[in-house]
Amino acid sequence: MNKAISGFSKLSKEEKIKWIANQYFSTPTEAISLLKNYWNSDEKTQKLHDEFIENTITNFYIPLGVAPNFLINGKYSTIPMAIEESSVVAAAAKAAKFWSTRGGFKTSVINTEKIGQVHFIYKGDVSKLNLFFAQNKSKFFAETESITTNMQKRGGGILDIILKDKTDLLPNYFQLHATFETKDSMGANFINSCLEQFSKTLKEEAHNYDLFTETEKDIEVVMSILSNYVPNCIVRAEVSCPITDLEEKHILNPLEFAEKFVQAVQIAEVEPYRAVTHNKGIMNGVDAVVLATGNDFRAVEAGIHAYASRNGKYSSLSHAKIENGIFTFWLEIPLALGTVGGLTSLHPLVKLSLEMLEKPSAKELMQFVAVAGLAQNFAALRSLTTTGIQEGHMKMHLNNIINQFEANDEERILILKYFKKNTVSHSAVVTYIESLRK
Repeated sequence: MNKAISGFSKLSKEEKIKWIANQYFSTPTEAISLLKNYWNSDEKTQKLHDEFIENTITNFYIPLGVAPNFLINGKYSTIPMAIEESSVVAAAAKAAKFWSTRGGFKTSVINTEKIGQVHFIYKGDVSKLNLFFAQNKSKFFAETESITTNMQKRGGGILDIILKDKTDLLPNYFQLHATFETKDSMGANFINSCLEQFSKTLKEEAHNYDLFTETEKDIEVVMSILSNYVPNCIVRAEVSCPITDLEEKHILNPLEFAEKFVQAVQIAEVEPYRAVTHNKGIMNGVDAVVLATGNDFRAVEAGIHAYASRNGKYSSLSHAKIENGIFTFWLEIPLALGTVGGLTSLHPLVKLSLEMLEKPSAKELMQFVAVAGLAQNFAALRSLTTTGIQEGHMKMHLNNIINQFEANDEERILILKYFKKNTVSHSAVVTYIESLRK
């Protein structure tokens, strides 16, 4: 393939698949068969999935698992998790069971403020711009009433709009920085609609403002867009218990374990190389629930990692302490989530996941997501500071290796038996399978 194709988007699904198969595969028939093998047998369901994005050719499966026994604020829940990585769901479930007998998880939503900005260029007297904004601020609210009416009925809407001078960063750069409450919707479309109206109002009112010169009237709006960084949309999740209650099979000396655990967290607080991997473990839990409930995990990732850098250095999202004989482990993360709108009302498995969580509000979903992240982090740190991370992970990964080499039932039994007593590694499994087949 060494030339562009014209009109690809206008081709039918079958035509797109045929073109791709013929252009890129040595066995086009097999490629087409594989793609169609992942279609849903129900035409209506498949059509629904086809229309989520553009140029759809098939479905890409990711397992949907569940982690039961989460005791959260005194109530048990089973959390759905969509993820392809071995051991994540098992680790979350194990952590949930561990803490279910030690008081469970405590959660709280600290704030739910969302942010959007109109970025614009103004060349002129800053004092006149400040006066202009003060005199016209009410018009930004008034001229978005048609957009905000329904949101206001649900208790949301525009919280505030402020003018920010950013000329220390870029010449002539200013912002209208707006904050929003969007209740149970993630609010992206609502916020962006408001912002685009703000930009129209800004330009129109500036054009008619008598105190501006002709140059000052010519405000250039560069863009109007929500921010996925929501440092005032925060949820907290926490576990705690007396140090003596930490004792279990792999924790024979609870005090030693607690001290080592706290040290491991402190290392992630000060060492960015460790913090990235530490936080990746948290995101294993966070992303899995965000994805299962039809929310935007890319936005969540971007916002959370920005939050981890808010003090000028990338650091751990979770924290731990020992105080008066009590071990406490917690995290606070920014989460902009929705339980209405978008995929939440379209994707059948998203609807199922939300029903499994007993149809949570956006605030409640924030708490489920934070708990999954904390549980995953606890499980990883417990392994790292006791048996090591690879023992549990590689045992879970063993099935993937077995499937990769298409082991038959008899081989599978022998492989699983052998690696109950031997260290799992990819090369060790391959060597053992080859020995069986010789």
